[in-house]
Amino acid sequence: MNTTSTAVVKFSVEVITLSVSDVERALRFYVDQVGFTLDVDYAPSESFRVVQLTPPGSACSIQIGKGLTDAPAGSPRNIYLVVTDLAAVRSHLLERGVEVGEIRHKTPIDAWDGGFAPGLDPAHRDYASFAHFLDPDGNSWVLQERGYRNL
Repeated sequence: MNTTSTAVVKFSVEVITLSVSDVERALRFYVDQVGFTLDVDYAPSESFRVVQLTPPGSACSIQIGKGLTDAPAGSPRNIYLVVTDLAAVRSHLLERGVEVGEIRHKTPIDAWDGGFAPGLDPAHRDYASFAHFLDPDGNSWVLQERGYRNL
């Protein structure tokens, strides 16, 4: 039996399921405040509902609903949303009523040991600057800057 393969296996993360306590509240937050697109809202019964939402420009969606997971509401932590202009995205979300934490960046950048300094990385290096926000259930998101001004 040949256990060596030359085939390339590809994986694609397409959906992340978030546990929420109130589907309507979460739906309004993600669509009206964060700006995700509503792809699907399907409820064939009182005990099952799937709502799929996609961040602008993303190939990965989130699902919220009823009967999707038994994880406690608010349990997902540090789901990354990568953006090209962190300051602009943070400002946009704040204007829409999302409580976004202050921007911080890795320091020292070249020998990073887990420390952060306030504000954007002065050189806008990829993966160096962050801000956080929570949805109404406490699911946590990390905004991370990559490809500054490379549209």
